[in-house]
Amino acid sequence: ACRIDQLMERVKECGQTAIACTDHGVMYGCVQFYKAAKKAGIKPIIGCEVYVATRTRFDKVNRIDGNNHLILLCKNETGYKNLIKMVSAGFLEGFYSKPRIDHDLLEQYHEGLICLSACLAGEVPQAILAGDYERAKQIALYYNDLFGQGNYYIELQDHGLEEDTTVLPQLIRLSRETGIPMVATNDSHYITREDAKMQSILLCIQTGKTVNDVDRMEFQTEEFYVKSTDEMYDLFSMVPEACENTNKIAEQCNFDFVFGDTKLPYFKAPDGMENQEYFEKLCYEGLERRYPGKVTDALRERLEYEIGVVKKMGYTNYYLIVYDFINYAKSRDIPVGPGRGSGAGSLAAYCVGITDIDPIRYSLIFERFLNPERVSMPDFDVDFCYERRQEVIDYVNRKYGRDHVAQIVTFGTMAARAAVRDVGRVMGMPYQDVDKVAKLIPTELKMTLNHALEVSPDLKAMYDAEPQVHELIDTSLKVEGMPRHASTHAAGVVISKAPIDEYVPLYLSEKGPATQFTMTTIEELGILKMDFLGLRNLTVIRDALELIKKNHGVSIDFARMGYDDPSVYEMISAGNTSGVFQLESGGMTQFMKNLRPTCFEDVVAGISLYRPGPMDS
Repeated sequence: ACRIDQLMERVKECGQTAIACTDHGVMYGCVQFYKAAKKAGIKPIIGCEVYVATRTRFDKVNRIDGNNHLILLCKNETGYKNLIKMVSAGFLEGFYSKPRIDHDLLEQYHEGLICLSACLAGEVPQAILAGDYERAKQIALYYNDLFGQGNYYIELQDHGLEEDTTVLPQLIRLSRETGIPMVATNDSHYITREDAKMQSILLCIQTGKTVNDVDRMEFQTEEFYVKSTDEMYDLFSMVPEACENTNKIAEQCNFDFVFGDTKLPYFKAPDGMENQEYFEKLCYEGLERRYPGKVTDALRERLEYEIGVVKKMGYTNYYLIVYDFINYAKSRDIPVGPGRGSGAGSLAAYCVGITDIDPIRYSLIFERFLNPERVSMPDFDVDFCYERRQEVIDYVNRKYGRDHVAQIVTFGTMAARAAVRDVGRVMGMPYQDVDKVAKLIPTELKMTLNHALEVSPDLKAMYDAEPQVHELIDTSLKVEGMPRHASTHAAGVVISKAPIDEYVPLYLSEKGPATQFTMTTIEELGILKMDFLGLRNLTVIRDALELIKKNHGVSIDFARMGYDDPSVYEMISAGNTSGVFQLESGGMTQFMKNLRPTCFEDVVAGISLYRPGPMDS
């Protein structure tokens, strides 16, 4: 329940200078955490609290194969690369109720990492709790030997739990007998002591329980918050060196993310040609094909200029990769959209066949897509037939290697209404009472609870008059906007130069491997993201064309059709837009009836104006 910005405020308040992010088994929040820490002038330490399989990561037998916790922190880039390799393998190979790594992986990838023995769920404390001190010592010596003296620490924690009183003295004894240094830490699942209640509500949401359930998962004390330096020195006054060692570890950890360094996959041109030569050949051949007998000097100049910018900015490979998979789709009769977004402004893209919209005819501007000032990577959004989109992704998998292609994670967050419903259920409130409150929250886009209290007088009245509703909304405000679950981005696919787990950690989604970082983070790290959009309209159009051919013997080719049939505009003006891409929403249908378009440009203007921004004017 630690919100990253508030966490940094708290760390500064405590006068502390560094902080580590060690989520359980995943690294979802690392980049966001890193950026927030840097902004706040605090040193970020990137790590992970991994799950280590009790036997090997491949053993998955009920009641025998569980896991123990272990903390890993990155000292440098080698450490980061090794950590993401292991975290990815934890999902792709070791997943068994949790993503698990094993000793085998640790032996292979321990370089550049600092290791702590972890909380009560660590291997060493677990052996002590089982009454086997000798085994605990043996495990500690194994890890110390593996990571090297000074890179492995016995972790001390005291959250006021019964087990802590058993384990703590034994851990100190173990450290003194073996010479392995100690480090004092505190499990921080929330920021201040007062947030303990919010943490228990989040746990109930996660596990489907209510606060009144006897068997619910919960923290037994309220000590799992970010503690100040003084609190930690008081807690571990018998071993002040354990607190001091946190500074030593922070000094050793110096890993920085590199943003904006593009890592495009390599495209291999046919017949031993150079990529640039091949790209130019496709462009000029396409120019003759697209404008038969009408190639002017102005056209040639525009194409040369675009080729120059693409080359200078290092995106020749990017154009070739997109050309290649679109070409594959077309050769297999997989419907592909004509192009959308700023990419349609590129004459080079039109010539090689990435788009099917003539940018000259519609005076489209190339610079909107690519110009020397552009910082972010360009982006062709490509629409494919909804039913056959996967075939194109499979082709990309085969071409660049399965380990070079992955989907992208996206996080469902708790929106205003959902937060109220979730919290109400956890608080054990009757469904109809919660429903009444939730329905008073307007369903507008990006609606927040604070905004709802401003714009809904009925909600505000209930909030002020009814203590239970007051508590419900106050608690919901604390969890609103928090990540609720991970799923897969509908269109984004990553293609990388080296195997993806050398750049970012992976997790296993229902659709196969996916990055643990979101789309925007992936782009910031310079990794190529492609949008393979599945569009139902293309599938419907394909089916219609097949039926027309079957029933009437007529083959229709959109590329050869004009856009000047008056009956089409009459149909749109009459509001018969069901199934017409981008014109079928209620608002858009009504707008078209009022606008009464008579040519294609009218439709273009209508779609451009009917957006949040221009609409307000």
